Amino acid sequence: MSGGTEQARGAVVTGGGNGVGAAIAKAMHDGGYRVMIADIDQGAAQRVADCLDPSGATAFAQPLDVRGKSQFEAALKVATARWGSVQALVNNAAMTVARPVMEISPEEFDAVIAVNLRGTFLGCQVFGSYFRDRGHGRIINMASLAGQNGGTATGAHYAASKGGIVTLTKVFARDLGPSGVTVNAIAPGPIDSPMVHRTLTPERLAGLKATIPVGEIGDPAFIGQLVLQLASPAAAFANGATWDVNGGLYLR
Repeated sequence: MSGGTEQARGAVVTGGGNGVGAAIAKAMHDGGYRVMIADIDQGAAQRVADCLDPSGATAFAQPLDVRGKSQFEAALKVATARWGSVQALVNNAAMTVARPVMEISPEEFDAVIAVNLRGTFLGCQVFGSYFRDRGHGRIINMASLAGQNGGTATGAHYAASKGGIVTLTKVFARDLGPSGVTVNAIAPGPIDSPMVHRTLTPERLAGLKATIPVGEIGDPAFIGQLVLQLASPAAAFANGATWDVNGGLYLR
């Protein structure tokens, strides 16, 4: 394994400035990783970085608009210049709009797809190429229950983009696997995050909890721990899978 020691490993987390992304960044950092918190909201990313390491030695913020390939290339260049190498990418950045399917404009559809699906594709392409050339790497894509069941509380554009992420994960896993690079996805159900609370009223959230077999929404800290496990050098045989975390709301 050419990924180096666990303590020396570097990770890039997109959309790391808020919610689940911040929880993932914390889990990676607590697990011994140096973490780039990449976000279009640099202020939010900086706040997370300051909480993890005010000195900036093991956590720092990086502006990143996932819609641009050059933005990913710049982030990779900054990370490798700072650390020498990077071993993991978490494609977490997402945009969600809860809107009835017949009311979604073409412009809004394109905007959501550009962030969620295009952003994941570009991250996999840029970092996947880098990892392939080094012979080691871990990519974890954030899909969603909405991409598996069509979405019940999110927009059709969000659900379609997340379903596409599941497929992209398989494509990149098959292509990059022979080079020592694994690509997996995590499909959370409703998670205790700002995005869920923005999307659902308290009444709708209570109704949703009643439909979940475990009777509660998920803990973002657990998502972070799952990302940490899939990013490990020991996770070499986990590839091309979508890991469900939905309390039994969707079974397959």
